[in-house]
Amino acid sequence: RAACITEHERILQEIESTDTACVGPTLRSIYDDQPNAHKRFMEKLDARIRNHDREIEKMCNFHHQGFVDAITELLKVRIDAEKLMVRDHPKDDYRTTEEVICCRIQQRNMATTVEKLQLCIPVIGSVPHRVSQYRFCQIMAENLPRLREEIKEISMSDLKDFLESIRKHSDKVGETAMRQAQQHRTFNSAIAKQASMGHYTKPVYSLNGRTHTHNGLMIDDNTGDEDEADEEILTAQDLVDFSPVYRCLHIYTVLGDRETFESYYRKQRKKQARLVLQPQANMHETVEGYRKYFNQIVGFFVVEDHILNATQGLVTRAFTDELWNMALSKIIAVLRTHSSYCDDPDLVLELKNLIVIFADTLQDYGFPVNRLFDLLFEVRDQYNETLLKKWALVFREIFELDNYSPIPVETEDEYKLVVSRFPFHDAEIEKQDFPKKLPMSQSVPQIYTQVKEFIYASLKFSESLHRSSTEIDDMLRKSTNLLLTRTLSSCLQNLIKKPHIGLTELVQIIINTTHLEQACRYLEEFITNITNVSPETVHTTRLYGLSTFKDARHAAEGEIYTKLNQKIDEFIQLADYEWGMAESDGRASGYLMDLINFLRSTFQVFTHLPGKVAQTACMSACKHLSTSLMQMLLDTELKQISMGAIQQFNLDVIQCELFASSEPVPGFQGDTLQLAFIDLRQLLDLFMVWDWSTYLADYGQPTSKYLRVNPATALALLEKMKDTSKKNNIFSQFRKNDRDKQKLIETVVKQLRSLVNGMSS
Repeated sequence: RAACITEHERILQEIESTDTACVGPTLRSIYDDQPNAHKRFMEKLDARIRNHDREIEKMCNFHHQGFVDAITELLKVRIDAEKLMVRDHPKDDYRTTEEVICCRIQQRNMATTVEKLQLCIPVIGSVPHRVSQYRFCQIMAENLPRLREEIKEISMSDLKDFLESIRKHSDKVGETAMRQAQQHRTFNSAIAKQASMGHYTKPVYSLNGRTHTHNGLMIDDNTGDEDEADEEILTAQDLVDFSPVYRCLHIYTVLGDRETFESYYRKQRKKQARLVLQPQANMHETVEGYRKYFNQIVGFFVVEDHILNATQGLVTRAFTDELWNMALSKIIAVLRTHSSYCDDPDLVLELKNLIVIFADTLQDYGFPVNRLFDLLFEVRDQYNETLLKKWALVFREIFELDNYSPIPVETEDEYKLVVSRFPFHDAEIEKQDFPKKLPMSQSVPQIYTQVKEFIYASLKFSESLHRSSTEIDDMLRKSTNLLLTRTLSSCLQNLIKKPHIGLTELVQIIINTTHLEQACRYLEEFITNITNVSPETVHTTRLYGLSTFKDARHAAEGEIYTKLNQKIDEFIQLADYEWGMAESDGRASGYLMDLINFLRSTFQVFTHLPGKVAQTACMSACKHLSTSLMQMLLDTELKQISMGAIQQFNLDVIQCELFASSEPVPGFQGDTLQLAFIDLRQLLDLFMVWDWSTYLADYGQPTSKYLRVNPATALALLEKMKDTSKKNNIFSQFRKNDRDKQKLIETVVKQLRSLVNGMSS
């Protein structure tokens, strides 16, 4: 009996450890044993069952609390689970269910077929040598090689069809992969934003599987409309039927010709790669041209990545790396060429975004893309150039529409609106009652606003480039410097030279550039607030706006001096002296009084200019007027001058001196401004007083009363007063007893010539 129990124990252990399909022989041994042995076995089996039940109960009791907790958690997520259920598309669900059922049936049938064939293999292996003499075996032996070749040809034909159509699918595959990469970036940005706000849950990604999961649930990366949000995340295998590749690879492998197939496949794909890398001639004209180009390339390499991972050795990592390196060089050359044709900053920016998504997509598949990000620095320079051209047009339009008058503000709201756009602070003006005027014209806040807009536009290119804040700060400052020192400076210089820009406009331009120069530190702060990089950092680039506005101001000042002189010349040309007049009119010439009135009103406008500029302009104008009057007297075309004309000319110079002494511009000390006419005054005094003896006696002495009179100048004017002929003797009005004055002139002329000759020797 003990032996029987031991045997039953062995049988029970065998039943517990053996596949249920093999239990039959074990149970039969019980009934073949002693009579009633099966009853004792049943008792033993019942005992074993009770023992297992107790163990199960203990285990359930041990895990009961965990079970309860699990049920509680499931109840908590019931609402979320219900949200995930597909409720709106029952027809689609029904159709999908039918497709799944059909697929399961096909898989089951295939598994059954393989199983039955495997059962037949031993039979086939043991039989051929016995039936080889029969005719049907001979027929099979003759036909099998031909069938193998036919199978190879058919599979190769399918492969060629696959390769022929893959380019059509590559575009769609690439588009899908790039869209998913972009969604991935958007999702990560949202997660980073949540993290910064303290609401972060770590996501789990399966990039190679092309699915993004979060706590085991499907993640919706797309923030677009519901149709896109519910869109299934597709893989390359979903979009492309790879069965011709698998089938052909399997057939060639079984038939011992795998190397031929691998060589053919790789050769064909290399050819296709070169075709994919050829851009359209007008690709640079639209963003769609670039997008299609990138889609095709991404699709090609996503397909190759799938082949690399889904087959064993059809392509190798070395092969795909070789293809990628070849493609990368071609892509960079193409983008470098085509981006140089583009003059639209918006298109260049879209190209940059496409390059970033393109690089991120292929980086997800394991391809190195550092050279693409290096290329983006070249594209950035191109982007900045297009921005500079665009802002040059903006600046020109602002300058053309400016009225070059101080900004009038009628109310507090208008004042706040201006200072919100431009950092203007002036305690004196703030105290004034409304309405009042701000010193700068309307172009100043507009220029300042546009410089900030340029900085924002330049910043857009730096996004997603995986660069540090310091590098981005450096990029922004360098591009802003180019805007100030090249674009804005050029626009200001051209503006100053325009014919329609008069003295009033030039004065306003000087005032404007002064305020823009003062605002440069606020632009520095603006960039610092964007990048959070302190301007005190060692490598921080400074803005060069100060030099830009100083240069423009100096150019405007020079243009003021030039235009003032031109205006003086216009008045001088109106002079109409009667050089042979017997005596003066007793009053200054009309042209000169008009000129002085013009200068007086002009210098009143200059009160808003920096003091030095106004003083320099006034001194320059007086010197130019003095020089012009002197040149008029000494003009070689003028042959004779009467004493009456000298007296009339003296009256005009007196008015010039009175104007200079009236302090038309504040800030001159003493008679500084009158000294501009000192040469004329001493020359005229010499002739009016006829004080030749004093002049000749004191000549060369530093205390001479006529120190500023050059002998050559005096000689030139005196010769115009000589009696060149009796007919035109300008001293004919003298009485005979005064004719000795003519002899005196001859004597003075000789002495002056002697002085002139002495100076020249």
